[in-house]
Amino acid sequence: MERLYCIIIGYVFGLFQTAFIYGKMHGIDIREHGSGNAGTTNTLRVLGTKAGLIVLAGDIIKTILAIVICGALFGKAHPEELYLLKLYAAAGAILGHNFPFYLKFRGGKGIAATAGLVLSFHPTFIPVGVILFFGAFLITHYVSLGSLLVYLGIIIQMIISGQMGLFHTSQAILNEMYIITAFLMIMAYYKHRENIKRLIKGEERKTYLFKKNNEK
Repeated sequence: MERLYCIIIGYVFGLFQTAFIYGKMHGIDIREHGSGNAGTTNTLRVLGTKAGLIVLAGDIIKTILAIVICGALFGKAHPEELYLLKLYAAAGAILGHNFPFYLKFRGGKGIAATAGLVLSFHPTFIPVGVILFFGAFLITHYVSLGSLLVYLGIIIQMIISGQMGLFHTSQAILNEMYIITAFLMIMAYYKHRENIKRLIKGEERKTYLFKKNNEK
């Protein structure tokens, strides 16, 4: 039952659609501009670096809050399931971000929300996530490539860490964690399917933090 509670709590936090709310505060529906995606990258391109960083922070924080609250509520009673419950909370937040019911399920792609997972799941995940994302982004300026590499890194690190005993739990729970992580990765790759096509063709748009980005 705790699994379901964590998904619900995460989903509720994920419904705080930062890009949409910030856009409305500035008189636009972010989904009607640029790529049409309600996320950090599109906000940065349409409304500028400051707006993009605010949206990034909001989407990261909502996932962190969901994970921390679920850990506090259920972690002590189920210590062997602590990381599993964190993962369910994060999955709920990412689902809420990607598919907010009040926006007809048109949200973002879940990468900023996933950053909240990386930052609050286990300390060892932080350096790997940072290196993969910023390494790819700073070299190529492709946000999508960095995002895809982060998910690949997450699932590899999840399996290696689990089999090394880092999460102090049973193999059955570890397998469940691997399945959830694989689901999140598949969802992220599906949401980025057009980006993947453009990357293959060499047509993907580049994004710059401190240069003007054309919204089209």
